[in-house]
Parts: sequence; C-alpha cells; structure tokens
Amino acid sequence: MDSFNARDFRNALGCFATGIAVMTTRDTDGRYIGITVNSFASVSLDPPLVSFCLDRNAHSLHGFLSAEHFSVNVLSEGQEPLSAAFARSSGGDKFVGIEFEVGASGCPLLGDCLTHLECAREAVHDAGDHLIVIGRVVRLAQRPEGKPLLYFRGRYARLGEVAG
Repeated sequence: MDSFNARDFRNALGCFATGIAVMTTRDTDGRYIGITVNSFASVSLDPPLVSFCLDRNAHSLHGFLSAEHFSVNVLSEGQEPLSAAFARSSGGDKFVGIEFEVGASGCPLLGDCLTHLECAREAVHDAGDHLIVIGRVVRLAQRPEGKPLLYFRGRYARLGEVAG
C-alpha cells in the first residue's frame, strides 16, 4: 500500500468538484448560526433526507447539535463573498450585513441562492474528526434558473471553466 500524507489526501479529494452550500440554524439562545460546507449530499428520496459534515472543532458545533432544524442554502455563481463570510472560523456574528429571511423553521434563508431546503435534524453520526448531520427536508424552494458556485482543487470554479 502506498503511503500518503494529509496534504496528498486533501489534494486528491479536491479533484472532486462540489457545490457550495451555507448551512444555517438558530441556536437555543435565538442566535443565528451559519457555516460554509462543500460536504452537502442527498441521502434518500423517500423519505427526503440530506446530509452534511460538521467539523468537531467548528465554533458552530454546539448550535447545530442543539437546534432541531437547519436550512441548506445552495449558493449560485457570484456568491463567493457569501461563501467566504460563512467560512470564517471566528465565533462572531456572520450575519451582519447579510441579506436573509427567516424560514418557517426559524432558520435563516440567504438571498439569491439557487435552492433553500428547510430540514428537521434526523440523526448525527460520528465520522472521525467530523460529525455527519442528517436532516429530513420539510420545506423547499428553488429558483427556476441560475448556475451553481463550485469548488475544485482548492478554489472557486464555475460551470464551463477549464481548471488546471
């Protein structure tokens, strides 16, 4: 078996282009919480389940684990600043200056996203240095057009670009 280090592993995984989403919730103190992820995935159509991975060291960990609901905000191309704002690791209020509405679940829905999914937290599973959060989709909305913001080889990408 060939040996590899953490950087080699990360670079190999970076060859898989992913969309970018911001997960949002409201903690038990009523504060809005958000985090950028590229680990969002569909799990099941019946029932409608989705998942995302949450770093055990994330400032938002307790908020997501204590909340009953979360929202998935699938970013569209041109929303790199929004992705960067929620990727910050600081524990400060990431919603300052950000356009959003509050969904029926009480979670923030960010403006101009391709899709919003409001989810009830269904399960949480251990997965190494992350947790896998499973949510049951209870409400959704989508734009009829638009292109996704992508992440490939450690940087933002758009459909139709040739990445080297």
